[in-house]
Amino acid sequence: MELAQVRVYRGRPDSTKDPKGYGACTRQVAAWEGSDQVVTALRTLRYPYGWPERCAPGEKPQEKGIDVALAVDFVRLAIEKEYDVGILMSTDTDLKPALEVVASLRSSGGPRVEVAAWSGDNMRNRRLSISGTNLWCHWLNAESYTQVKDPTNYTLD
Repeated sequence: MELAQVRVYRGRPDSTKDPKGYGACTRQVAAWEGSDQVVTALRTLRYPYGWPERCAPGEKPQEKGIDVALAVDFVRLAIEKEYDVGILMSTDTDLKPALEVVASLRSSGGPRVEVAAWSGDNMRNRRLSISGTNLWCHWLNAESYTQVKDPTNYTLD
């Protein structure tokens, strides 16, 4: 089996509200997309009212719609038979319905579904699962993280 594609879903800072963060995000995405195997799906972050000067203390921009975009793509690409094996790397239980739909397609020739999650000594080893279904889980540990870690500082000082 060969890895054909990695899809990355993430929030992108607003260029007018956080030009430095937007620039760093843009440079990071460009680096990722330098590989033919990487596809990114970006959605602009939602900012608290009055951010940053007049918002409540501790309020931060939030990713909105990322899990929905990932879920829609996971199901759509399965229906379109764009992948043989779909590995969902998340512990977000909001994605469970998409996982269940794609797993149900297996009996009619759909793709195999697997999950991936981080494991470690000081972590609660959580993973997505489907009751009554034995899903393969790719457990990734600190060594795995070190192999894929990008130490690049994408901000410009």
